[in-house]
Amino acid sequence: MTPSLEEKLAHLPAAPGIYQHKDAAGTVLYVGKAKNLRQRVRSYFQESRPKDGRLQALVRKIADVEVIVTDTEAEALILENNLIKRLKPRYNVNLRDDKTYPYICITNERFPRVFPTRRVKRDGSKYFGPYTDVKSMRLVLDTIRSLFQLRDCSLRLDPEPIAAGKYQVCLQYHIKRCKGPCVGYQTEEDYNETIRQVEQLLNGKTKALIEHLTAQMQAAAAALRFEEAAALRDRIRALERYADRQKVVGQDFDDRDLFALAIDRAEDVACGAIFKVREGKVIGRQHKYLRRLEGRSDAELMQALVEHYYAEATFFPDEVLLGMPVAEPAPLEELLRVRRGKKVPLRVPERGDKAALLRMVEANARLLLDEWRLQKNRQEEGRIPHAVRALQRDLHLPRLPRRIECFDVSHLGGTGIVASCVVFEDGRPKKKDYRTYKIRSVAGGKSDDFASMQEVVARRYERVRREDGPWPDLVVVDGGKGQLSHAVEALEAAGVKGRFPVVGLAKRLEEVFFPGDAEAVIIPRTSSSLQLLQRVRNEAHRFAVTFQRRQRRKQVLHSELMDVPGLGEKRVRRLLQAFGSVRRVKAASEAELAEVVGPAVAARIRTHFELPAPAPSSRNDDAIS
Repeated sequence: MTPSLEEKLAHLPAAPGIYQHKDAAGTVLYVGKAKNLRQRVRSYFQESRPKDGRLQALVRKIADVEVIVTDTEAEALILENNLIKRLKPRYNVNLRDDKTYPYICITNERFPRVFPTRRVKRDGSKYFGPYTDVKSMRLVLDTIRSLFQLRDCSLRLDPEPIAAGKYQVCLQYHIKRCKGPCVGYQTEEDYNETIRQVEQLLNGKTKALIEHLTAQMQAAAAALRFEEAAALRDRIRALERYADRQKVVGQDFDDRDLFALAIDRAEDVACGAIFKVREGKVIGRQHKYLRRLEGRSDAELMQALVEHYYAEATFFPDEVLLGMPVAEPAPLEELLRVRRGKKVPLRVPERGDKAALLRMVEANARLLLDEWRLQKNRQEEGRIPHAVRALQRDLHLPRLPRRIECFDVSHLGGTGIVASCVVFEDGRPKKKDYRTYKIRSVAGGKSDDFASMQEVVARRYERVRREDGPWPDLVVVDGGKGQLSHAVEALEAAGVKGRFPVVGLAKRLEEVFFPGDAEAVIIPRTSSSLQLLQRVRNEAHRFAVTFQRRQRRKQVLHSELMDVPGLGEKRVRRLLQAFGSVRRVKAASEAELAEVVGPAVAARIRTHFELPAPAPSSRNDDAIS
């Protein structure tokens, strides 16, 4: 821990808020919320606190902590959710819907429009959804269009153009699908009353809406407005037919949201199902997938699911039913109380009708998780090339070698020894995982490929073990039995021997050696599996040679001029381009040098070489040395 970080931890406020852990480059690694920032943030660095692999890796990378103080836990919860969505930190639980689901939008304008959309804009419009079942959304829209005569044009209906008669009624008016607000046939007050009824329908309040329309119908009939009363009667009947299609799950007509989780730790994924119950009927279902579960309890995952949902919600029910407790109910209850205006209880029923409802939601979560697994397996099967499957078959590997790591050592006459590690996933190079190494253990300018291979393999897998992955499915060593045996010794010293198969690929006859086997495995030269191994081996060789040449070039390019104070690579390059060689730079006068690098640096060059300023000379009398 750096002194600046220690000082920052010592002065953290004991107040609610959010904190951001950052690495040395300033990248946000994790965003969290806390009731007491001082206690929560300092707890990460306590030796007594048990840490799983994910938390250990996080703490090792923390170089800075940034905090934002809020007034309440509820505000911290909302801010945390917004930052996670915007920054997508590596060590936070990743919640995603697996696709962009549609919403029904009521626009923020005079005479609002109602239409489906997959893009949510922060423009004051109201959004209802998301709808995971598009057919269900279309049913709702069709019901709205048949019940309420709303405009679907995009005209800007300001008072001035309407009064000036700028617009004319369209076909929608003539077929009774719009009341003509564009020409003043419908008042803004009447239109907004219709929009309020649409919002009631979208919130599942069909019972209250039917009661309201029934009162309007009776009032119209009493006033002898029979045509208006008949239109209201038809609207009520259509609403009743729509309500009859919704699944009844309760007789108390309360509004509830139900949350359940299905968790697969082996696949590092969970599926959260959310059912929306309004007036005792299920009006919608939603689900989210959660990734990066390591080190998080079931209660923490449920907390993340519920927080993420209510940070974006527009409607808040009478109560929330959970399939398991959340880790910290207090900030959630505060958020719901603030958003709804009164307390919304969080309950975990264990028996009765509510528990039976939650079992239904849990069954849906498990079904969705099974569908995710099937889809993932189909995608993986379609993505894995034939060569990878052939390699598993020819080498009798216990699992598909989807991630192959290959090592090669390169040097020039025993000097400048380097090594490379290249990674192939599903038969294709994964260049962001490539690594190069300068060999440290082989000294004295003597080449020792065996010791070099042992060093690089040990360094590689000691780090992989510390960070707990990613682990290879197959390791390939460029060389025969000698390189292979030293690589196995390195794996044993690193404590990872036996975790994955390792083979040596000898160049002369393209033989594949397994540790401890006297005979090599001969794969036909026309086999796609051998061709894959050759591509991996050749790429490791190319990468090692390229690195070795780059290192040698750096040494060759290191000029005496680099030892002059104030001279960097750019100025050295400029001097060599101007004078052609170091000898000519030494021979140049201070005035000539000043033309290229300025008088101050020119004086330093003359002082460094301790030479008197010679007479000017031609720059074209000898070659670059």
